[in-house]
Amino acid sequence: MTGEPRTTPFHMPGHLFAELASGGGSAAAVAFLEQGERARRLLLLRTLLKRVRDVRTPLPGATSAWKVFKEAAERAPEPVEGLLLAPTTGAWIAHLLRRLHGTATGPPLWAEAARLNSLAVAASLYAGTETSLRVALDDGALHLPGLGLARLPDGAPGVGAGRAGTRAGVMTLSGPDRRGRPITLTCRPAPVPVDRSGPEAPVPPPLRTFTDPVPADPGAPGWHPLRTLTHAAPDGPVAIPLEDLDPYRDLDGPVPPARLDHDEAVAWQRLFDEAVAILAGADGAGPGRLDPAWIRSVVPWARTALLPPPPPDVRVSASSGDAYGAMVVSRPSSALALAEALVHEFQHSKLAALIHLFPLLSDDRAERFYAPWRPDPRHLTGLLHGAYAFTGVAGFWRDRLADPEYAGTAAYHFALRRTQSRLVVRTLLSSGRLTAAGRALVTGLARTLDGWLREPVPEPARTRARTAAALHRTEWRLRNLLPPPGGAAGHGPQERSVPPEARSGGGSAAPDDLRFRSDRASWPDVRTHLFGVPPAEPRTPDEHLAAGDPAAAFDGYAKGLEREPGDPHLRAGWIVARAALEPGPAARRALARPELLLPPPPPAG
Repeated sequence: MTGEPRTTPFHMPGHLFAELASGGGSAAAVAFLEQGERARRLLLLRTLLKRVRDVRTPLPGATSAWKVFKEAAERAPEPVEGLLLAPTTGAWIAHLLRRLHGTATGPPLWAEAARLNSLAVAASLYAGTETSLRVALDDGALHLPGLGLARLPDGAPGVGAGRAGTRAGVMTLSGPDRRGRPITLTCRPAPVPVDRSGPEAPVPPPLRTFTDPVPADPGAPGWHPLRTLTHAAPDGPVAIPLEDLDPYRDLDGPVPPARLDHDEAVAWQRLFDEAVAILAGADGAGPGRLDPAWIRSVVPWARTALLPPPPPDVRVSASSGDAYGAMVVSRPSSALALAEALVHEFQHSKLAALIHLFPLLSDDRAERFYAPWRPDPRHLTGLLHGAYAFTGVAGFWRDRLADPEYAGTAAYHFALRRTQSRLVVRTLLSSGRLTAAGRALVTGLARTLDGWLREPVPEPARTRARTAAALHRTEWRLRNLLPPPGGAAGHGPQERSVPPEARSGGGSAAPDDLRFRSDRASWPDVRTHLFGVPPAEPRTPDEHLAAGDPAAAFDGYAKGLEREPGDPHLRAGWIVARAALEPGPAARRALARPELLLPPPPPAG
């Protein structure tokens, strides 16, 4: 782990690249990506160790902590390697390097650099070695990566220094209290599985290795163990951190702990069990398949208590190339929604790992491209991430088509995401910015999506998907784009208001020719999920359109526009509903460049 740097380059076998380029990836392909991430992590850590030598600190230099870490790695290579490759370690390294380059902020620099000491203490505990290291304390607390949080009773507020001693897996933490007097805490740190004991779940085996009661409040003194989500895998039980304590769990700068209530943690475990069961319904290495053992951590977003009840869908999910295998997720009530989010975010991790191995495109980072799943313009790297993630999502829904419980919803989402992903793949292939490896990757996605586009989907679901896609694109253009200078617009889809490239069927101007509104802002996409299931008793114009009644929808949008003539949501619905009622060249031109059309005129009289 700590020897000389690797001198031979990585050579990914062609068949593994082909698997990943299809949007999927076998266990062997994922293992290769993990090897690449390991090499990158070691290179970044080597750079960091050189840079932190110049950081002024009240603690001993990084050399002593790194020596402890290396000795522990020799004694217990597997768990210490896990600490090195943990997502939060990657997030910390990346954040601290940005701080050293002056592009990020945070707590005192020495305290952030002192996480290396915390990693060394954690490694020593895993290996059972004996050491004593000075450490940084935050309000009397020391976070131990992969293990949990130790908090001194009545510890001194703010950032300060303490000492952590280890022996045979036991830690003694000492530091000042609020009056400056020395205090100590002794514990046996270890992570624990979520305690599912209760009337609806079996009692887990006694895996805890400490004797004191576990405090519920992370602000209370004592030992707060990292909890893990567990599931049974063919090779044995797998424990995935349910990360609510680590300062670097948020994929960016450090954040305070946000401990889940017991009941909320149990709800996570039960929902995770159900999501794993859904994922287990599809075998193989195709797009949308995910072995839960590949997940490195799940970070709950926002809520820490069971109440109020969560929404059915995942409102927030995120991942970072610096934290391979981690995913920030807001808990939904639906296991199906959680399973989809896990697939989505792991697709991002795979692509980020590929980008670390291969230059895939030349990106000037200009945000000018349409992404069918975003409210804002995107740069090419973001577009590629979206195409890769949603190809996986389309594959996830394709695998649900044969399941009677999900078939209706799955047909809609499969039809929608395959169409949207193929549109973005076309944009990428025509951008002229892909490298040879990037073109090979995107061509692989195109091959997957073209095959799926030939697969039959029930017509009602296909129609709703096409309508939802048209609505999103139309509203996106209305909210983000201005017409060309001097481009007169008419009332409704009239040919004189549309430029030549749209009349000839070109669909839209090249991204470099687009003019973006200065007042554009984020907006909620409420239609994508609404159209998933046709409403039995439609009331709103959107619901009428989802139910297959464009005439009622058109009337509703028109009435709404009488009250709010400039509303982009209503205007998009009006344009799409009218196109459904009056299909033809004029409708296609209006859908291609809706920003050229003024709101419909008010009724006469």
